[in-house]
Amino acid sequence: MGRDAVAFVRGIIPSPDRERDDFYPTPPEGTVALLAVERFEGTIWEPACGDGAISRVLEAAGHEVISTDLIDRGYGRGGVDFLLDWQTSADNTITNPPFKHAEAFAEHALRRSRRKVALLCRLGWLEGQGRRRMFTGTPLARVWVFSSRLKMQRGRLAREGDGGGMVAFAWFVWEHGHQGAPRLGWLP
Repeated sequence: MGRDAVAFVRGIIPSPDRERDDFYPTPPEGTVALLAVERFEGTIWEPACGDGAISRVLEAAGHEVISTDLIDRGYGRGGVDFLLDWQTSADNTITNPPFKHAEAFAEHALRRSRRKVALLCRLGWLEGQGRRRMFTGTPLARVWVFSSRLKMQRGRLAREGDGGGMVAFAWFVWEHGHQGAPRLGWLP
């Protein structure tokens, strides 16, 4: 593998096929689907809040939400590097993390949350020997698979006329105190 190819893989040189900073806002129906199958008690931290797509749905459902992001997109508190934040904590963490940092987000969220962690990730994220060790060594309780593809767009929410989703997604939910294998379920 050449030097430039390695740089793309490591995220040093942004790929022309990826949104800068991995900003793919979560369609509201994705968060609504999570709330239909999971109950969250207490505060919720959305550490990659972007333009507030997840936070707004959570707030509309009556949740107290702490919204932060490394990049200031006009919602929540910008300039906060979640992976270096050892001050903030919450009962729960719900986020759509930058894919290249999803595993680190999961591990850090488990340290900074007291109840649950829910990450929206590609379904294929289940694969890999390294992630298998992470999944079996953490209290992964449920994986909620979308039976229809979410319409995820680079840097913005999907609009009328945008094509269908290209990637299968799932909510990965950890629950402190959970023991045993995770349960698998489907979302409409």
